[in-house]
Amino acid sequence: MAPTPVNAAFGALLAAALLGAAFDRRAVAIVVAAAVLPDLDAAASLLVPGATNALLHAVWLPLAAGGVLYWDTRLRDDSALRERAGWRGVRIAWVALAAFLVAGVGPDLFGGEGVNLLYPLHDAYYLVDGGFLFSTRDGVVQTVVSVGAQGPGILPLETLGTTESYAIPTFANPDGRPGLSLGADRELSLVRTGWQLVVVAAAVVLLAVRFRREGRTKPTEDVAEVSR
Repeated sequence: MAPTPVNAAFGALLAAALLGAAFDRRAVAIVVAAAVLPDLDAAASLLVPGATNALLHAVWLPLAAGGVLYWDTRLRDDSALRERAGWRGVRIAWVALAAFLVAGVGPDLFGGEGVNLLYPLHDAYYLVDGGFLFSTRDGVVQTVVSVGAQGPGILPLETLGTTESYAIPTFANPDGRPGLSLGADRELSLVRTGWQLVVVAAAVVLLAVRFRREGRTKPTEDVAEVSR
């Protein structure tokens, strides 16, 4: 699975890009927490076989949360969330849901160790890994979508195994199986590749700039509000 700081960095980038006027420290913390939440299934694998990248990476939790959020904020006449937290709460909730999917699940599904998307109804880890390039000899070459007699489909969707045959090692559970292995060698990865380091560094710099800018504009807004 992708290192947790990388998930957090992706979540921070989404927070800076999507929160808009709702951007503040508390909102960023909520969005980043949503981005790293799926990684907690690694700890659950100490008790539940194959829980890593399955228990909290499956589509059911975000689908249920998104359905409830859409019903409450778009279909109901009186939104409970909007009445309790205002427009800021609604914006933060939607961005947090996006962070859960894009920053939390996405890095593991696209080019990571794979995700058990339909767990527990269907036990199979999937990995999507493809490319898109232009060649002076072959022209445009892509391995993301295949078009055949049965219509378009995702070409590089690989099946890696099930919770019984495929184990993902983590710092919390090095062998990926139930039970606490006290003598096992544990490795805590902060970043694994150069591009991951770039993402983390970019998130840190962007948040620093946004918080500094927000700190400069807040006093002006407060004075305007008092003058009213």
